[in-house]
Formats: sequence, structure tokens, C-alpha cells
Amino acid sequence: MIDSAWQAFLRLLGEPFRLWRSSLLTRTVAITVTLSGLAVTVIGGYMSLTIADSLFFGRVNQILSETARATSTAQALFDNSVTAAGAIDVETANTAAQTAIRSAQSSPGGSGFAILRTPGQITPQTMTSTSTAGLDVSVVSAPLRSTVVTNPGPIHYQSVSITVDGQQRPAIVTASSLQVPSAGQYELYLIYDLSDVQATLTLIQQVLVGGSLALVVTIGVVTFFVVRLAIGPVRQAAQTAERLAEGFLEERITERGEDVIAVLARSFNKMAASMQRQIVRLANLSKVQQRFVSDVSHELRTPLTTIRLAGDVLYGQRESFTKENARTVELLITQIERFESMLTDLLEMSRYDAGAVALEVDEVNIVPLIEDCLDQLGPLAEQKGSRLVLEVRGGYGECEVDQRRLRRIVLNFVGNAIDHGEGNPIVTFIDSNEEAVSIAVRDWGVGMKPEEVDRVFDRFWRADPSRQRTTGGTGLGLAIATEDAAAHGGRIDVWSKLGEGSCFRLTVPRRPLAPWSLSPLPLPPEVSPAPGEIVADSTEGALR
Repeated sequence: MIDSAWQAFLRLLGEPFRLWRSSLLTRTVAITVTLSGLAVTVIGGYMSLTIADSLFFGRVNQILSETARATSTAQALFDNSVTAAGAIDVETANTAAQTAIRSAQSSPGGSGFAILRTPGQITPQTMTSTSTAGLDVSVVSAPLRSTVVTNPGPIHYQSVSITVDGQQRPAIVTASSLQVPSAGQYELYLIYDLSDVQATLTLIQQVLVGGSLALVVTIGVVTFFVVRLAIGPVRQAAQTAERLAEGFLEERITERGEDVIAVLARSFNKMAASMQRQIVRLANLSKVQQRFVSDVSHELRTPLTTIRLAGDVLYGQRESFTKENARTVELLITQIERFESMLTDLLEMSRYDAGAVALEVDEVNIVPLIEDCLDQLGPLAEQKGSRLVLEVRGGYGECEVDQRRLRRIVLNFVGNAIDHGEGNPIVTFIDSNEEAVSIAVRDWGVGMKPEEVDRVFDRFWRADPSRQRTTGGTGLGLAIATEDAAAHGGRIDVWSKLGEGSCFRLTVPRRPLAPWSLSPLPLPPEVSPAPGEIVADSTEGALR
């Protein structure tokens, strides 16, 4: 249960990757949306920062101007409060200055002010430090006060945070210096709530984010439809090509318009029509060739039978002939037998080409069948100095095969090994699993080059045409063996290396045309040789 759930989870994770690999439309839309999103994010971020700076510094300049005006008004009131005798009522002047400051602090967000005495002064009079009711003077930081004391000329400001109704809000504190006659230096602090600026910035940012998302979605949707419109003909071309590959030669692409896609469609259709004509022509030629081979093979049967009968009569009387004539009769019989074998192979190939082959399936044990094949070729192997070895690793169970065709494949494998084995031992392996049965024939003879391995199943092809053959083959054996294996739903694989020999492996399912995945035997199989009998095995070489 856990394994199935985990596999389902892995499949779910792999679905996006599969979609990414298989869909050009998905990749295009995803890349476009991603790049557009990055571009919109960068541009939107830059715009947001620019707008924030503009709002903030615009408000700061307004507040600084207001602070300068309030400072100038308060300082003028203090200066004008001095009588002709040089006396001053600092508290009265303080009250008047507070009224003037309140009037000057007209910008939105003005939260109050504070007039604080600069510490460390000894003066004839002392004016009481005052602040707006409810104002938290602690928002005025010590560094700001120190800056005002050391540099009293300009107006200073500092961003702070104030608490209003239990909530933290952004604010700004401006600071300036006041000289009160007889009372010394005082500091004027004006506090402004910037919540309205923050609200404006938040609204602008929300609009930017919403607009950016809408823009990216719009780009994605537009890209989807544009790309879909653009790749539609390409997809149709791919589907049409697949149908053509499946044999539906009448399939064509719909032609619309005069643009480059229409030109592509017309060119594709012209190519398809040309291919159809060529394929039909070649198919007709192939049928004619197959019919010719079949007809000639059948027509040659009768004269060949007559020739064979006459040859048998002559062969039976050869002892009464001269030595030269007797040898001629023997050669005649040999060539007649070879001609008969070639004619039989040609008829078999023509049946495969015509699709007229039907398996005669029986439940058999593979091991006795292979033993019988080796017994049949044993005398030929002895003539060449080769020893036939059978190594059975499995395959004792019954399987459904056409005995005649399987025997023909094995005889061909072993016969070729005898011809090319250079007198070395020849090992036949048998093994099986739940799905398939495998038979491999390994020799340690001349071997083949990689380019020869690629052509080994071609009809009438021989690696060395001048080489003397013990089994008298026609050059069609492996081609017929391949067709026999395919008729069972199996396959023939080859390993070969020049100077180290070859290995032919047949793998067929236990039931004809049943699915199978893994051959029971490796290629080539590992061998446990007897001392001095079999050379060391090798896993290098050409494979097919």
C-alpha cells in the first residue's frame, strides 16, 4: 500500500517534467511568463522605490518649509517680547510662541510639537519646557538633540515611529534651535504623522502588483494562443508524418493562405506525394521480384527433379565409368544437391516475403531437440577437428515452438561455427526464464569485423566468399533464421571479434509472440573451459 502510494506520488512529481519535455507549447508559455514576470518585477520594484522616494522627500520638503516658518515666527515673537528696558516675560512669550507654532503647523499629519531647554545652561531666567498634550517626547532621540545643540543653524529631521491608538505609524521629527532672551537656547521639535503618505504608497504598490499580475497573465494567455496558432501546422505536420510512417500514404496537410506555413504545407504535401509514388513503385517492383523468384523457384522444381533422377542414375553407375567421368558425376550430384538446397531456401524466403508463413507449434523440450541437432552435425565437426559441447543451464521445461524452424536455426548456427571455428571447440548454451528460452552457439574461430557483423543477416552475403564451406550453405541461412525467429516473436543477436570468434544467440518467448523483456543468456555467455580445450572468453567485440 505504501509502495503504491509512493509510486503514485513519484508519478505526480514527474508529470510536470514529462509535460515540459513533450510539449513545445508548455515550454514556450512557461519561458515567456517567467521572463515577463522577472521583467515586470524589476520594473515594478524600480517604480515602487521611485514613487516611495518621491512621496517621502516631497513630504519632507513640505514639512521642512513648515518647520522653518514656525521657527522663524517663534523666534520673532521671543525677540519682540523684550521691553525697552531689556526685560522679558518668558512665559508670556512662550505662550505666544506656542500659539504661533500651532498656526504654522498646518500640514496633514501634524501631531504636535515640543519646546525643550538645552541642558547645561546657566541663565538669568528659565523658561518652562512645553509640549503638546498627549505627545510622547521620547520619540525625540538623544542623537537628534545632540545634533541640534552642536549645529543649531540648519533644520534637522529624523524618521521615527509613533504609537497612535495602540498601532505603530511612520512619522518624522524636525528639529531647530530657538534663542530665548535671558533664558538661553531652546530646541523646537515638530512631529508629523506620515500615515497618509504610507497609505498612498501602499495603494500605489497594490495597484502595481495587481497590474503586474494582470499583465503577466495577459502575456501568458496571448502567448498561449499565438504559439498554439503558430505550432498548429507543425503539429499537424508531425501527425501527418506519423500517419505516413504507419503506411497511410494518402495523408496530407491542409493548405491555407499564402504565408510561410502554407509554403511549408505545400512543400510537405509535394514531398509526401513523391514518397508515395516512389514507395508504390518500389512495392510493385518488390512484388514483381517476389513473384518472379517464387515462380522461377516453382518452375525449376520439375526440371531439377528430372536432372536429379538422371544424376542419381549416373551416380549409381559411376563405377563403370572412367575415373574422370566418375569424378564428374560426383561433382554433378554435389551441385544438384546444392541447387536443391538453394531452391528450397528461395521458396522459403518467398513465403516469408508473401506473408504466407504459418507456424506449426508443438509443446517440446528444447534440450533433446538441441542434442539431436548436435548429433546430426557431429561427424562434420569431427572432420574439421572441432568438438561440440552442450552446456545446459535451464530450458528443461516445455515451451511452444515450431520444431522444424527451431531446428533449422540451430543447425545454421552450429554449421556456421563449424565452417569458421578453425577446429576449436564449439559450445552450445541453453537457458530459460519465466518469459523466454535462449540458445547461444559460441565458437573461437576467425570472428568478424564490426562492418561484417552489420551485414551478417543480408541475403546471399558472405564474410569470405572464397572460403571453403563444409556445410555447403547458400548465403540465405541467417536471413531465413532471422525470419524464423521473428515468426516466433523472438530475436537473434550476434557478438563477434576478429581473431576471437563469434557467438549467435537466439531468444524466443515460451509461447509464440508472447511479450518478453530479458534474454536468459548474456552475450556472449561466460564459459568455464576445460584446460587446453577452450580459449579464454572475451566481452569485447561487435554486437548486433
